[in-house]
Parts: sequence; C-alpha cells; structure tokens
Amino acid sequence: MSMLFYIIITILVLQFIIETVLDYLNSKRYNDPIPEELNDVFDETEYKKSQAYKKTNYRFGLITSSFSFLLTIGFLIFGGFEWVDQWVRTITDQAIPMALLFFGVIMIGSDVVTLPLSYYSTFVIEEKFGFNKTTKATFFLDKIKGWAMTVVVGGLLLSVIIWFFQWTGTSFWLYAWALITLFTVFMNLFYSKLIVPLFNKQTPLEDGSLKTKIETFAKNVGFELNNIFVIDGSKRSTKANAYFSGFGKEKRVTLYDTLIKDLEEEEIVAVLAHEVGHYKKKHIIFNLIASILLTGLTLFVLSLFVNNPDVSTAIGVSRPSFHAALIGFAILYSPISEITGLIMNHFSRKFEYQADNYAKATYAATPLITSLKKLSKNSLSNLTPHPAFVFMHYSHPTLLQRIQNLKR
Repeated sequence: MSMLFYIIITILVLQFIIETVLDYLNSKRYNDPIPEELNDVFDETEYKKSQAYKKTNYRFGLITSSFSFLLTIGFLIFGGFEWVDQWVRTITDQAIPMALLFFGVIMIGSDVVTLPLSYYSTFVIEEKFGFNKTTKATFFLDKIKGWAMTVVVGGLLLSVIIWFFQWTGTSFWLYAWALITLFTVFMNLFYSKLIVPLFNKQTPLEDGSLKTKIETFAKNVGFELNNIFVIDGSKRSTKANAYFSGFGKEKRVTLYDTLIKDLEEEEIVAVLAHEVGHYKKKHIIFNLIASILLTGLTLFVLSLFVNNPDVSTAIGVSRPSFHAALIGFAILYSPISEITGLIMNHFSRKFEYQADNYAKATYAATPLITSLKKLSKNSLSNLTPHPAFVFMHYSHPTLLQRIQNLKR
C-alpha cells in the first residue's frame, strides 16, 4: 500500500466525518422555534409534518451515506478496482475501450447497488409525505435513460479526452478543456431542447392573463422573451420550481405546472422577475465562465499527475493507466473541489440576494415573499438550518435571510 493510498483513505474518512457532523448539527435545529417572520409559513399540523419529514430524511441520509462510504472503502481495501481492471483487460488491451468498460462497470454497477435506496426514498419516504407522483415505470425508465445518456455522452467525451492524451501527452488538458468548454456552452444553449424532452413534456404557456402579465413585465424591463414553457413536473413530484436557461435567442423560461397550480399569478411573475434578475445581472454568464475556468484548473492539475504511476496504484490496481489515475486523482482532488464549491456557493447566495433585489425594484417585494413562503411550505423546507450547514451546502440564502433582505 502506497502513501497515496492512505491519503485517499484519510480524505474519504474525513469527508464522511465532516458531513456526518454537519448533518447532526443541522438535525439538532429541527425543533428550534420558528422565527417570528416565518410564523405564517406552517400551522401546527404542517409544522409537525415538516419536522417528521426532516427527521425521516436525516435518518435515511445516515443510512445511505454510511452505505456509500463503506462501499467505497471496501472497494478500495479489498481490491475492487483491481478486480474490475483485470476483468476489462481480459476483454481488450486498447486504452479507450478499456476505460469505457472500466467506468461503465463502476458507475452503472454502483447505481444498481444503490437502486433499492433510491427506490425506498421515492416510493416510501416521498410517498408517505405526499410528494411522490412518479410511477414505477417512470422511475425505472428514468434510470435506463440516464444510463444511456451516460454511456453515449460520457463515453464519447471520455474517448476523445483519452485520444487527446495518447496524441499529445500531458498537453492533452488544453484540448480536453477546449472540448469540454464547447460541450458546456452547447448544453447551456440547447439543454432544454435536447435533454429535457427525454424526461419531461414541455408546452408553450397558453394565452391568458398569466402570459399577458409575464409579457408585460418583460417588456417593461426591456427583456426580450419569446419562449415561455410549462413543464410537467407533476409527473414526478408535487414540489414546484421555475428556471431560466440558455442565452441570446435560445433563452427561455420554464415554469413547473406545480408552480402554476400553487401560486397566484402575481407571485409567479415575481418569481419570474427574480429569474430575469439573474440574467440582467450577468449571473448566468459568470457561472458559465467560472465553470469553464474551474474545469481548466482541474484538467491542468490532472495533467501534472496522470503520468505518475503512484496515482493509479493508490486505488489498488497493479497496472497504471489513464482510467485508474482518473479515479485516484478525483479523490485526491476532492478537497480542492470542496473549497471551490464553497466559493461558488458564496457567490451563488450573493447572486440570489441581487436577483431578489432586482425583482423587488422592478416588480414588488410582497408577492415574492409570499411565493417563497408557499414554496417552502409545500416542500416542507427546513426553516431553522444550522449556520455551518448553510455555509457548507446552501447555494441559496435561507428563507429567513431572503425575507429579511426583501423587507429592508
């Protein structure tokens, strides 16, 4: 066992301990009194239901995270990666097919092993609390579609990246960066047209008072909006959402049908105003550029270590390879990913305030406040999260923080 092997084990253990402690601290706040500004979100019955939902998910989360941790540690200690590597080498000795088989077995195998946990979460926990609308057929079809996309899209990207490595050596990261940048921009532009229809039905928002109000707001703020779609989110869950995607002529707003059902028209326009605020404040462009730069940094650091055989053998394989080095590097790099994730979450929370302020200035604060409260109520959100948990995991400010900001 190399020193890097023990470093990898240490990283995984520390990450598990930190996450477990954060979850525990967060769970201790479940019974805290609701802040005065949020007293009207839940009545007594609903609040007890929200507490039960949070506690159930906390206990189940402990089981799933412990299972995943033990599975990963066991795979490392008992030579799981070596077994898969040796098996794929009996089938092919070509680097690209070998890598595709290696990752295919590990990723899809891991998903199959954890499938019962995912099934329980959907059809027992979400069902118990009235959220689940997914049929068993849809659940399994989603899994198959997800695997197919992973095989086709992920396999193609990985194949080209390995080909770059074989062609240029450690300079491969520049070509891989260019490829992933093009792919990222392409997906930002056409995700809603190409990927979403594989899982959901999207229909243009019907003519009526809601569409008129949305178009009037967009015109008032100088926002060209020709694409407003409704997605059948109720096909899987009662939880509501709205999102903005694309840019230029490809930009579109997508409203969940559950959002239209749960909110008043003025509240929906306020939510839309928030999303337009993200666009007007260049948050989408910032996030895209930041993602591209972070990808470049990751690939550059990978290029420094990918030829080091110790990175491959650190996961227990006997023969160094690009695919084994990629696994070892991903774990070794994860502390840096945590740091960059914290930085991105900081900016994301800041951007949420800015988008809220934009909606307040261009439309109104009150309907946005009531919409946020309704969405929190309908999803049984945690109204009293622990600050450390918020700092580590929240990409949005808490409901209380957003409302206090909107009332200033």
